[in-house]
Amino acid sequence: MAEIEANAGAAGSASGTAGRAAGETPGQRRARRQALPQYRNVSLADITVGYKLAWPGKVSILHRVSGVLMFLVGIPFMLYLLQTSITSELSFQTYKAVVGSWLGKLVILALLWSFFHHLCAGIRFLVLDLHIGTEREQAAQSARIVLGASILLTLLGAVLLFSLG
Repeated sequence: MAEIEANAGAAGSASGTAGRAAGETPGQRRARRQALPQYRNVSLADITVGYKLAWPGKVSILHRVSGVLMFLVGIPFMLYLLQTSITSELSFQTYKAVVGSWLGKLVILALLWSFFHHLCAGIRFLVLDLHIGTEREQAAQSARIVLGASILLTLLGAVLLFSLG
């Protein structure tokens, strides 16, 4: 039993010096540590200035943003429009005024983009879950396709939205 404890004590003290080379000076140790990759906390300012996010990362973040937008703005706004459209004739006039205003159309346009982007990105993620297009270049290409398709569908919706009213 004493032998096991002695070996454990020796292993514990050896593990404390496992990363140091024999006879290494503090300056050499500092230089070696600085050459290693550094992992640090990243702030929002660091992300916007110093980091370049790849296309798949941008699509992933926008997928989350579009989902939050639909949940926090889309559902309440659409329920409000539904309520004002079916309550009475006077409330239907309120509905027409809201939907016909520039602000109302811009909110609807933002919700259209949110829906189209969330739909296209969701299909992309389902395909990625099937392990199709997971290579780096294929993933970047599919991310660019998602962004292009969602913008194209939103522009088509904008033409219909602004030409009908």
